[in-house]
Amino acid sequence: MFRGKIGNCFTSISTTYYHMSKKGILLVGHGSKLPYNKELVEETAGLIARRYPDFVVKCGFMNMNSPSIKDSMDAFRNEPIEVLVVVPLFLAKGVHILQDIPEIIGLSGGETKGQFAMNGKNIPLLYADPIGSDPLLADLMIKNAERVLSTL
Repeated sequence: MFRGKIGNCFTSISTTYYHMSKKGILLVGHGSKLPYNKELVEETAGLIARRYPDFVVKCGFMNMNSPSIKDSMDAFRNEPIEVLVVVPLFLAKGVHILQDIPEIIGLSGGETKGQFAMNGKNIPLLYADPIGSDPLLADLMIKNAERVLSTL
């Protein structure tokens, strides 16, 4: 198996990553009448964009906030990206993750890969899992518990 650099791209068994290409991330939030959800999603998108300059990051919301998922996907059509990854900022799988979001982004139930039409070409569209169980999440919960414990 070859892994290494050829020209300006990095190659492994089945995937070629072009060094200069950008990847799009559509960070999807639920939306809320209160401002906190939108603020959290936008702040997280900003953190990603600053820490990972190879990603073009946009937010989209299921409901109650704008831009919508569809509007944000349309905005990606003018970006210099080679792949679009839809990443739900949700903790666990539920109806929105399994049915609503895939339908909005043009995937059938259970699919995680599709095509995104932009500027006369199709690029890969990928649908990521929600946050799920992760040691980082456990660390965040302890951090929050310790913060409130320090008020005793």
